[in-house]
Amino acid sequence: MQDRSAPEHFDVVIVGRGPVGATLANLLGLCGVRTLVLEREARTYHLPRAVHFDDECMRVFQTIGLADAILPHVILSPGMRFLDADGRMLLDWSRPQTPTPMGWNLSYRFHQPDLEDALIGGLNRWPHVTLRNRCDVFALDQDERGVRVRYEDLSNGKLSEIRAGYVVGCDGARSLVRRFIGSGMDDLGFHERWLVVDVLLKRNRDDLGDYSIQHCDPRRPATYVRGTGTRRRWEITVRPDEDSQEVAQPAMVWKLLSRWIAPGDAEIERAAVYTFHSTIAQQWRSGRLLLAGDSAHQTPPFLGQGMCAGIRDAANLAWKLGAILRGRARADLLDTYQSERLPHVREFIELAIRLGGVINTRAIEAGLAAGEARENAPVKLEVKKPLLGPGLTLSDLPLAGQLAPQFALNDGSRSDDRIGYAHLVLVESAAALSSRLRSRLSQAGIAILTGDDAEGVGGWLHEHGIAAALVRPDRYVRGAARNDAELDRLVAAIIPPTCHPRPEPTPLEDIP
Repeated sequence: MQDRSAPEHFDVVIVGRGPVGATLANLLGLCGVRTLVLEREARTYHLPRAVHFDDECMRVFQTIGLADAILPHVILSPGMRFLDADGRMLLDWSRPQTPTPMGWNLSYRFHQPDLEDALIGGLNRWPHVTLRNRCDVFALDQDERGVRVRYEDLSNGKLSEIRAGYVVGCDGARSLVRRFIGSGMDDLGFHERWLVVDVLLKRNRDDLGDYSIQHCDPRRPATYVRGTGTRRRWEITVRPDEDSQEVAQPAMVWKLLSRWIAPGDAEIERAAVYTFHSTIAQQWRSGRLLLAGDSAHQTPPFLGQGMCAGIRDAANLAWKLGAILRGRARADLLDTYQSERLPHVREFIELAIRLGGVINTRAIEAGLAAGEARENAPVKLEVKKPLLGPGLTLSDLPLAGQLAPQFALNDGSRSDDRIGYAHLVLVESAAALSSRLRSRLSQAGIAILTGDDAEGVGGWLHEHGIAAALVRPDRYVRGAARNDAELDRLVAAIIPPTCHPRPEPTPLEDIP
């Protein structure tokens, strides 16, 4: 039976309640955007999936006010090592155990249900954000005024429709929203079957270690990952002549795990064969329909950047939607979403593919990964985060498209907590800005952070030979100024604020 009453209206409808959809909903909550999240499942999926996120993701979780809720559920990762078939180290990808310029550690391990529970719980703070579970979207029809969204409530079979300004598909690799956009997929060429085995240890096995291990054994490449608590994961290559169902049977699983653990050491939580893909949607937006996360791109897991890429999508997209919905930017601002994010994510996927090739071949033994012959010492692997693609960044100005650091304020707090999800100008001293310019920034709601607020600001500016920098709400540098003329150009390019600095969360008892 279909509900014939006038449809509800939301600014944004998010299809999918996973980490990316829930993060996007929290960011839109910060921006005051009336948001509806529609999720097909009744509750959080209880088994492990993603197991790693980085400092940039934790910075986003800080922005939405949930870092403290997430921290008890994570452990720091010391990094990854690549071993040959005889257990000799080939590559050492250790991660620093001190905070990066982002203000957080470079690598965290987590159990995805714990993260999702924290992100979903955070939605309760925003009275203008609604979550509806067991709602299966089946039709999207857009016109110049908005999108008609039709869905079925799977708990009672009721059909409903709502109106939305925009719809964002955070609905995974088989995305319905992507089908309505009509986007094809660019295939980057990696498609391999791997057996993923998650176990719960029954006894202490410190010898397994805390490092992730890539076993570069041509006979059977495999990956070991230390999870939180007693959780451990192995990902093991499935050979072309092997049947996926047979490989996932307990007897075969224990046979494959026998070089590391036995049934007396652990119980299997989940064993399943997955095909790791490397694809990117050709079109991330069609009018009022957009994609984020796995609906827009899929990567092999060797860098641990699959979910991270989706979190970056959300951080890039939310403030732009907020600006448009407030009438402070034109809808074509959304054209910069794909142009900025696609080259960034493509570079990460291509590196993951190269690492996958290293794990699967003997090439690393010749030092191919670093272009140097391996002697006694293992090669050190370092990964630099890509720049944003062309979009809002002023590419001819210094630092454009790079992440800005987070500063420790003089009172001991973090600069992002003061600024919120908003634009920021970094300058050594407020006196460097004319009173007219300070007034203009204040009226636009653009925050100013100076060396008087945080000692590190002046040092960072001097290090890069700049007088000021304009930082976007997603913490990327739009451009930096070396002189007054470039500073005037930066200010002229500023989009008025997309949302106010973080409001205080509404007490739960005040939410209707």
